[in-house]
Amino acid sequence: MDEQKSKIFTLKVTVNQEKNVASMLETAIIHKNTDIFSILAPEPLKGYIFIEAEDVGAVEEAIQGIHNIRGLLEGEVALDEIEHFLEAKPTVTGIEKGDIVEIIGGAFKGEKAKVVRVDESKEELTVELLNAAVPIPITVKGDYVRMIEKR
Repeated sequence: MDEQKSKIFTLKVTVNQEKNVASMLETAIIHKNTDIFSILAPEPLKGYIFIEAEDVGAVEEAIQGIHNIRGLLEGEVALDEIEHFLEAKPTVTGIEKGDIVEIIGGAFKGEKAKVVRVDESKEELTVELLNAAVPIPITVKGDYVRMIEKR
């Protein structure tokens, strides 16, 4: 069996539209039956999407007619250049006891809170709401908070 080596290409897209473009690309790939193997839209990298494909022709075919794509960058990207985007990092990384966070999801959305405890294994934080009359500890998922200020 002849095994084809895939290549990684970079698409420049409208900032904050990376997930939408990736979703539209997925649909286009299914309908057009192109030789695209994977799509990566890393959260910290704004305005770019990586596509693993057999060749540049498959990428050009897949992106035709999709809005918010600004262009296909020349050349290929080595896997070791984007490997760090593939590593799963705990959502509570960098948050410590005493930090001030804003709750961005759930019943207490929009409230500011002080971190009382960090549980990295469960990716949870125990916080106390700053505007509450009586400080009651609340446990929230790490991805439900946004850092406001360090201790």
